[in-house]
Amino acid sequence: MAQEPGGSGRGQRELRVKVKTAKGRRISSTRWLERQLNDPYVQRAKREGFRGRAAFKIIDLDDQYHFLKPGARVVDLGCAPGGWCQVAVTRVNALGQRPARQGRVLGIDLQPVEAVPGAEIHLLDFLEDGADAKVKEWLGGKADVVMSDMAASASGHKQTDHLRIIALCEAAAEFAYDVLEEGGTFVAKVLAGGAEGSLQADLKRNFTKVANLKPPSSRADSSEKFVVATGFRGRRT
Repeated sequence: MAQEPGGSGRGQRELRVKVKTAKGRRISSTRWLERQLNDPYVQRAKREGFRGRAAFKIIDLDDQYHFLKPGARVVDLGCAPGGWCQVAVTRVNALGQRPARQGRVLGIDLQPVEAVPGAEIHLLDFLEDGADAKVKEWLGGKADVVMSDMAASASGHKQTDHLRIIALCEAAAEFAYDVLEEGGTFVAKVLAGGAEGSLQADLKRNFTKVANLKPPSSRADSSEKFVVATGFRGRRT
């Protein structure tokens, strides 16, 4: 790996890591590695002990909409590798380290996830029958927040991938309708691409406010955006 000087805009020189293509490594893999090594959010995540740069996306969203309040009960769908759970644990006071109300954080995923202090991690397919009942049993009631950073496996075909993630987000929303307390919040990743109209219309029927945004920590070249639906009104048909 080589390092190239780059201007920081502050009269200082910053070094950019340039990765040479190794034997047996695809050019796309080399570009991904170079982007990771030069991504300030990747570096910041390592410094602050988060499991990935995605943690800063939920931080950005919560800084704007304040849904991770002390005492809140949170369900993180598809929680691997656990970065969103880490953020939620601190913000809802799941460890009870502040005088404020103590919250709960429940992470579920299809694959084993390394334990997150303060969070309860369960192996569960949220699409299976009775998953909502299990979650409410584990929580001891309904949730205040259901959040999802899930993405369907990439096929390499942009439109197909878009449709897959919209379908996944719609399923997550249906799950949220079953487990959310009235007044609750649903947060999920979607991809911009023109097929999310029905999802938006459904959310607007069931929540008092629906916002779509791209947080600063989301890569500029990514088509991802996030929907934040607040003020759950109960399932409406």
